[in-house]
Amino acid sequence: MATETTAATVAAAPRRNGGRILEAAEVVKHFGGIFAVDGTSLDVREGSITALIGPNGAGKTTFFNVITGFYRPDGGAASFAGSPILGRAPHAIARMGMVRTFQITKALARMPVIDNMMLAAPDQPGERIVGLLTRPGASRRREKEIRGQAMELLSVFNLEPLADEYAGTLSGGQRKLLELARALMTRPRMLLLDEPMAGINPTLGRRLLDHMQRLRAEEGVTFLFIEHDMEVVMNHADRVIVMAEGRVIADGTPEKVRTDRRVIDAYLGSGTVREAGAPEGGADGL
Repeated sequence: MATETTAATVAAAPRRNGGRILEAAEVVKHFGGIFAVDGTSLDVREGSITALIGPNGAGKTTFFNVITGFYRPDGGAASFAGSPILGRAPHAIARMGMVRTFQITKALARMPVIDNMMLAAPDQPGERIVGLLTRPGASRRREKEIRGQAMELLSVFNLEPLADEYAGTLSGGQRKLLELARALMTRPRMLLLDEPMAGINPTLGRRLLDHMQRLRAEEGVTFLFIEHDMEVVMNHADRVIVMAEGRVIADGTPEKVRTDRRVIDAYLGSGTVREAGAPEGGADGL
């Protein structure tokens, strides 16, 4: 995918304090005798955009599922903003400020797009019967505010004209964008994206990537994303972490990882990682 933002732009983006917002140590998840995550250790710095890459079956999505509470771990430890998270329920982790999207979207197909968005917003007094009865004016004001925020986000991803359509009528790419917009409604401190570019046309993909950069620059949102499109990874990530066979095998800048022999061997066993913007073919297996 051709992108407008360059690696130089990423490097010039404002950094926050650079402290570690997510830390994982020796995380393990097995299914019977298969160790999908086999002692994975990594950290993510606050205010960064970090890519998590690796061949299919490397354990990337399973790692996401463990640290966001969708799978129970079989070992290890992890913390978000200094608080332990392994074994906590997904909703509890999301309320802490770490929110994720899914490779296969989870939109509520039989509800309108706008309702999918508004359900994700925090601090809704209308959800509590006491607040609804004692402060109906506040509930209406908050609902109006939430609707405005939802429509603003939908417009970013070209979904505003579809606000009243059922989510199930959207295309796969549109549902992917809806899931990202819905995650942003929670005002997360950190966002984990599982293959955000998959199924999205290049124009909307650029808008998504530009919005990521803007959120990082203006609000300090931290991103950790799984991606197979190396042009996106090389042009938009500050740092790249590589997994293979359930473990981290490389960690560094895009330039460093691109030429790491272990990374090349993990993908294809020979050749080199394609430069962003180079012709397709050869060793573009990332």
